[in-house]
Amino acid sequence: MSKEQHPLLPPFNEETAKQKVRMAEDGWNTRDPEKVKLVYTLDSRWRNRAEFATGRPAIVALLTRKWQRELDYRLIKELWAFTGNRIAVRFAYEWHDDAQNWFRSYGNENWEFDETGLMAVRHASINDLPIEAKDRLFHWALGRPPDDHEGLSDLGL
Repeated sequence: MSKEQHPLLPPFNEETAKQKVRMAEDGWNTRDPEKVKLVYTLDSRWRNRAEFATGRPAIVALLTRKWQRELDYRLIKELWAFTGNRIAVRFAYEWHDDAQNWFRSYGNENWEFDETGLMAVRHASINDLPIEAKDRLFHWALGRPPDDHEGLSDLGL
């Protein structure tokens, strides 16, 4: 990908870090592994829960399995900290399994970017909390959350 497609390059400031977080949120809410992989380096290294993946093909496989299991997935990310070429976020997402059991998954991610703005390293720690459907907080149509949707802090998460 060219620099023109990734204008948010390190070192990050608060504004560009927040933009990078929103772009990641929007991408993951597509639930399209082929689209999502494009923001990662060819040899990107991940830890996602207890699973390790290296490279775009492994990332696509991980995300494909994830979104086959985590149905009606809706995600909110929030900037936690940033410095230089690193960004830390916290997030929550809601989903259900094929038996209609709902969950809210909470986590933290640490990201490291290369000089072209692609993510080279991603470490994610995630915990799942069973919830009742009536307790869901993320009700927008599948895809990108509305610009005026409350963030995690606003929702008390």
